[in-house]
Amino acid sequence: MQHSIELSTAIAAAQAGSKIIAAHFKNLSAAGITTKSDNDRYDGLVTQADIDSEHAVVAEIKNAFPNHSFLAEEAHSDSSSAEHLWVIDPLDGTNNFAHGIPHFAVSVAYYQNGNAKCGAILDPMRGDLFIAEKGQGAYWNGNKIQVCESKSLEQTMIAVGFYYDRGPMMRATLKAIEELFQQNIHGIRRFGTAALDLVQVGLGRFGGFFEYELSPWDFAAARLFLEEAGGRITTCTGQELPLEKTSVLASNGLIHDSMLAIVSKHSNY
Repeated sequence: MQHSIELSTAIAAAQAGSKIIAAHFKNLSAAGITTKSDNDRYDGLVTQADIDSEHAVVAEIKNAFPNHSFLAEEAHSDSSSAEHLWVIDPLDGTNNFAHGIPHFAVSVAYYQNGNAKCGAILDPMRGDLFIAEKGQGAYWNGNKIQVCESKSLEQTMIAVGFYYDRGPMMRATLKAIEELFQQNIHGIRRFGTAALDLVQVGLGRFGGFFEYELSPWDFAAARLFLEEAGGRITTCTGQELPLEKTSVLASNGLIHDSMLAIVSKHSNY
């Protein structure tokens, strides 16, 4: 696969962020872990690694595209409708990171006029690189991949994510999980890193994934990876996925309607 300058930049930026995250992970006691809050509600964690990684990612991109815009989790909030927009999660899986669990990623996506053009997701601990460019397929460490061919829920493993809500959204998620189990799925997995969950669907390991609330930086790169791998991604009510906070339902395409029938039923929490 020949990389465009945008994809090459996305890869370099993800690598820059990953180096910083890996260095911080070796010394968690100095990681500067603090709790986010929204009206006294627990809203996740943030660490110095998140902040430092974002600075490094943005700096790498600005070297190549000084006039482009940025939408990122920690400190950059340009409009999602910007003509040239980089959507960045400098550390997807901060809770895992903060608890010493080596499962997290850096996600970098480039959008032009609201359309995903390319993306890179890098797992700092395993060195796994997942890349995609519109119309060029999805690649894992240089190897082209595709979704699984399972045609029914009882042939698949399903992944799920939980937002920080401890009320109706959590209960809706648990109800959807219960109903999925009643369809004899092989199991449910919850790993806490949406970008990596979505790429696992693209790799064919999971048949599907859903979460009732995600921010755009959580899925911006992975949605293109999944689509280029032959999968399908919508909101949990079957609508086109917007580049804003939303619900997410992803699948190999073949079981999408079956999953949609269940997760949409519980989405009106």
